[in-house]
Amino acid sequence: MAEGAILAAVELLGQALATEIVRLASSHASEIAPTISDLETKMNNITMELRVMQSLLDQMDIHDQSNKTMVTWLVEVQKAADRIKDIGDEFIHLVSNQKFGKRFYLKSLFKEPKSLIALKQIASRLETAEDSLKRLGELKERWVSVIRPEPGSSKNNTNQRPAQETVYLTDEPDIVGIDDNREKLTNLINSKEPHLSLISVWGMGGIGKTTLVTSVFDREKKNFSCHAWIRIRQAHKADVIRNLISEICSHGQSNQIKTDHMDLRALKETLRRLLQQTKYLIVLDDAWDQNSYQGIRDVFADSHQGSRIIITTRNADVASLARESNRLELKPLPDKESWKIFSKKAFQFEQNHVCPPPLVELAKHIVAKCNGLPLALVSLGNLLCEKTESEWKRVHDQLPWELENNKNLQRLKSVLNLSFNHLPKHLKQCFLYCSMFPDDYRFERKKLIRLWIAEGFVEQIGGSTLEETAEGYLAELINRSMLQVIKKYYSGRVKRCQMHDTFRVLATSLCMKDNFCLLYEGEFINRNAHVRRLSVIKSDNNIGYEVPLQQLRTLMTFDLSMLNSPLLTKDIVKFMYLTVLSLENLSIDSVHHNIGNLFNLHYLGLRNTKVKLLPDSIEKLHDLQTLDLMGSKICKLPDGIVKLKKLRHLFAEVLIDSTYKLFPSRSGIYVPKGLFYLKDLQTLKAVESTSMVVEELGNLTQLRSIRIWNVKENESTGLCRSLSRMSSLSQLSINARHENELLRLENLNLPQIQKLVLNARLKENILEPPLFQISGTGIHELWLGCPNYKMIPCQLFLIWKTSHSWVSKKHIKDGG
Repeated sequence: MAEGAILAAVELLGQALATEIVRLASSHASEIAPTISDLETKMNNITMELRVMQSLLDQMDIHDQSNKTMVTWLVEVQKAADRIKDIGDEFIHLVSNQKFGKRFYLKSLFKEPKSLIALKQIASRLETAEDSLKRLGELKERWVSVIRPEPGSSKNNTNQRPAQETVYLTDEPDIVGIDDNREKLTNLINSKEPHLSLISVWGMGGIGKTTLVTSVFDREKKNFSCHAWIRIRQAHKADVIRNLISEICSHGQSNQIKTDHMDLRALKETLRRLLQQTKYLIVLDDAWDQNSYQGIRDVFADSHQGSRIIITTRNADVASLARESNRLELKPLPDKESWKIFSKKAFQFEQNHVCPPPLVELAKHIVAKCNGLPLALVSLGNLLCEKTESEWKRVHDQLPWELENNKNLQRLKSVLNLSFNHLPKHLKQCFLYCSMFPDDYRFERKKLIRLWIAEGFVEQIGGSTLEETAEGYLAELINRSMLQVIKKYYSGRVKRCQMHDTFRVLATSLCMKDNFCLLYEGEFINRNAHVRRLSVIKSDNNIGYEVPLQQLRTLMTFDLSMLNSPLLTKDIVKFMYLTVLSLENLSIDSVHHNIGNLFNLHYLGLRNTKVKLLPDSIEKLHDLQTLDLMGSKICKLPDGIVKLKKLRHLFAEVLIDSTYKLFPSRSGIYVPKGLFYLKDLQTLKAVESTSMVVEELGNLTQLRSIRIWNVKENESTGLCRSLSRMSSLSQLSINARHENELLRLENLNLPQIQKLVLNARLKENILEPPLFQISGTGIHELWLGCPNYKMIPCQLFLIWKTSHSWVSKKHIKDGG
């Protein structure tokens, strides 16, 4: 995506220009000062050029999607911005070694020939980049014809119901799987409620909202003296009202009214007059935000005759405008109905629509890819009707390409693209990133958020942490029906989510077109490919030779057989710009000893590997934010870990007993003392309890989540004192050395705690005030592994351990 690449480059250059080394060098009388001054000038010029390009993209983001020349130009802009970002990263790395103070380092930098040469090379590359941007500007003026809509035009946003876009099936008998929802919607329309009621029908694009509402509207409109249907999307208020008036008049419900020269006030008065003392049914189709309705709601007079307004939307926030009982969410169709719809289209000329035996397996896989999305089922069914087995296989094997290039899938592509095109820029990158994972992958919410932050997708907003801002991004993608919630915590927060298969096909095709990432499955790759992010779904171990990876920023692996690939052995440290390296679940037993040369690394994932030691060079990863060693063989962190000042999340826990019958079944790791001065650390899972840990733990005042293993009775009082200093702590797990080890936690003061896990023998009154009077009011989950369980005076979900099994209870008693 060109927009994301430009924004990242501008931000990076801003950071480079803000370095104190640049300010000091600009006035320093030395051989290097002109070089840095020249760098500063070039960075300023490039930043200005990129900002102008970004403004241009803001204006044409949606309207020029079909302009192929523009798309090609945008790809080249993205490549140029990516190269500029690489240069900026190199510069910041070169001048960020401030071990002895900035002025001392500046003097030593001037005397270092290698540094001087490197700075001059960076200046030369910036000059080339500046020339490239100028060339791109000239190419645009010469070849790219930008089609700009006239100011105020909204002809693509609001109109009466277009026949070709109304339903995904043409004949009433063909409509499958909507009977229940049709009955619910009909009942809502015909309820005895005399007041004007708003009804929302919502769900992801292509789910059948318009089909359902069309079916009901056409049946029920005869019961209303006035009715209208319009599509609103992101239309201006005046255009929406003007079209409503036109629609009402066109059906002979009123004399024709000329509205061309009416202002907004006159339009509102006219529509209000038409609806007064009338029972009306109005459909506002495809609303994208709450203001689409809020901006015109005052025109809908309540005549107390049972009028109804139906609003269809892909956005949960828009749906929430209707009261809860009037909201109808459409979900993907069950397997049986999905197969029935697909068969009626794909095998429409076969007797009883029966699938020919040679196509059964292919058909099942394709239907599964549609994942209950009616528009996808119908579109692919029509496409494959009367096709040969080889043609079926081709479509199955290259579905993203077909979606992008096959004209017969244009309707499906348009509907899905519409959801993507209307995403804010910061969400587009986050959405595309989700396609880097395999089919049906279930994202763990917190992991996905950490990856977005590592990639630089999340903007710092006010006093919110990056994680809190990213939570908002995820919630918005879910509200817009772009991601599906799979599992929630007891508190109601999202635990895991998933990308709908059809949306993943869309995202994959967009990634291919925009060079956002490469999904490698062992196929041939163009050696001229511009690869910035690489997800290895299936590898033949030759990928390091087949694909140019010099500018690689992200590497994720999902093929567990990828052990001997040069990508993971000698080549890994060549990718100097690497930001994310995720090698989870691979059976590797070591990482490259020079991994510290990856100066730009923000995320290192070694979860569930067989790695036993981290190399000493790890201390050079000064930008590392997340270090995930959970389930590896690492029991102790190197002393150099304390130099990672930007570390936010540390996961390191050793599994002792996979059956979880032993106590304890896991253990934490031993950490050096300096770890407790990493002020940005928010997650620490898990650490072995020692007297040093207990004493120093309270220094981590930003910590949100911690797990501690093997706590002794004589450490419990000091542990309470340290933990009570953590005002932001929301998740805490305390595990005693032995199952019957008594821990004295009565002085624990945790005002923000939401999840509490206690595996220990506790004092009998520990679960009563003052602990839960102070700490328990916000608790959503309490996990107890103690033999002296007692009822708790607060409303929460209670899970306790009896023998070797966990039992869940919901205890509802408002005493806390």
